[in-house]
Amino acid sequence: MDDPEDLYGLLLFAVPKKGRLQQAALDLLAGCDIQFRRQDRLDIAHVKNHPIALLFLPASDIATRVAEGSVDLGITGSDQLREWEAVNPPTGQTGAEKVLDLPFGRCKLQVQVPKVGRYQAPRDLFGARVTTSFPGLARLYFERLAEQVGSKDDDHGNMGMPMPPKITYQSGSVEASYRMGIADGIVDLVESGDTMRSAGLHAVGTVFESNAVLIRSRFPLKQELIGKITRRIKGVIAAQKYQMCAYNVPQNLLEKAISIAPGKRAPTVTALDGSDWKAVSVMVEKVKIADVMDELAGCGAEDIVAIDLAKSI
Repeated sequence: MDDPEDLYGLLLFAVPKKGRLQQAALDLLAGCDIQFRRQDRLDIAHVKNHPIALLFLPASDIATRVAEGSVDLGITGSDQLREWEAVNPPTGQTGAEKVLDLPFGRCKLQVQVPKVGRYQAPRDLFGARVTTSFPGLARLYFERLAEQVGSKDDDHGNMGMPMPPKITYQSGSVEASYRMGIADGIVDLVESGDTMRSAGLHAVGTVFESNAVLIRSRFPLKQELIGKITRRIKGVIAAQKYQMCAYNVPQNLLEKAISIAPGKRAPTVTALDGSDWKAVSVMVEKVKIADVMDELAGCGAEDIVAIDLAKSI
């Protein structure tokens, strides 16, 4: 382990040490030209070309460390940030700020119950046993549901606020708690749903839709460096999402062509020497590029090419 003094004056940037977010986070850092070599079995790596130390932590710890101010910047799931806030409401001295949503790590925190049985809706779990790795979010979800159910019962002259479920924390393999007979339902993250279905469960409610996020502490060191990292990450995300479309078009068809592909902000248009043609470059979302190229060709544009972007700032 590095001596704490070796980290003095460095921006501390936490990334997941394993799990569903790790590789996408490392790819993002590589796209930002954050150069480092992580030695085997060490959870700290010094960045070669910036005053940054990377800390490899469990995703569940990153929100805590950033919110408490011991780490400046971090990549984790928004579910982890929301769970920390549910258990530890931010104060003037603690709390993490979301800097950016990141285009990976999408999943849902869902209420799951057996496919067959008495529990077939979230409200059926009032008074029952629920196991989860997210007790704070689960508690808030069922408290709000109880208020809704209670207010409806009151309107009909019934008994009012139901008894909340007994929520038990389990750090992993939450679906196993149902098979073991210690839970009537669970609240767990769902990506593809394969694990849930193989355990004989199905989703009956969604607590929270999550994705990866870049977060920062309230009082980070090196704010200028954080700004640079943020700009680079935005550029990598844009390069992943867009392609540059370049084409030539006659002046009299320019307005129509621009209406087909207006770009993120506006196209770049330059005159071709000795002619009434224009050269146009515009950023187009990758998922739309083929259709846009077809439409441009149909309106009279020529020499149409799509160019991959390495980075965009």
